[in-house]
Amino acid sequence: MYHSISDREQRARHPYFRTATDKRCFGNQLKWLHDSGYQSAGLSDVVGGRLAPGGADEKRVVITFDDGLQDFYTEAFPLLERYGYSATMFLPTAYIGTDAGPFHGAQCLTWTQVRELSGKGIHFGSHTVTHPQLTELKGKDIQEEVRRSKETIEEKLGARVESFAYPYAFPATDRDFKQRLQAMLEEARYENGVCTSIGTSDAGSQRFFLPRLPVNSCDDPRLFKAKLEGGYDWLGALQYATKLFSGGATAESRP
Repeated sequence: MYHSISDREQRARHPYFRTATDKRCFGNQLKWLHDSGYQSAGLSDVVGGRLAPGGADEKRVVITFDDGLQDFYTEAFPLLERYGYSATMFLPTAYIGTDAGPFHGAQCLTWTQVRELSGKGIHFGSHTVTHPQLTELKGKDIQEEVRRSKETIEEKLGARVESFAYPYAFPATDRDFKQRLQAMLEEARYENGVCTSIGTSDAGSQRFFLPRLPVNSCDDPRLFKAKLEGGYDWLGALQYATKLFSGGATAESRP
């Protein structure tokens, strides 16, 4: 789970909440994936079982980006292309326009850039329309965020959108909310989704709320390797327990 590929200063924030990865670090992470034999894939291809089975040593990784930031086009994509990797980008559609619109102090992609990237193998999914805290909205407003963002991307790209990324901290312990949201996603004809819960995904993961591994400039090669090999998954259980005993989702500024 990436957000921005930039040198934005975030030292005042705890490493988990940092959302910027500098270009050199990102390039080193991609090189490590390449040298370690990892292949990238689209989220829908992995979840939908569309990939041909590989050998026993096959390694798959889905590289995701949230927020549709401009630096994906200028910084991340050239490096992905160099190593032959794809990625899935989740767009908050209200901030994607003819010109680069501002989002939390950064510039977003334009629809022209989105179409160009789509033509070069980048997958796109919904990150709602306005990137709100969905738990604070009424049901009809959640439906609008979920449905309209999907329709906008499909109209602009002329291709089906199958994936959804939950904005902000995921309310993993709120079963009623999760059931209602899943019903809305199914009604809108999504096939899968991701959230901010920590961990690697497997066949037993909930397909609309797949956990991810947050990555930023604090991930040195040893930590990056440990995360990919499951060494970070225990934090998912701790994250869930913390939310359960605190009575809800912890405050999370902006993944």
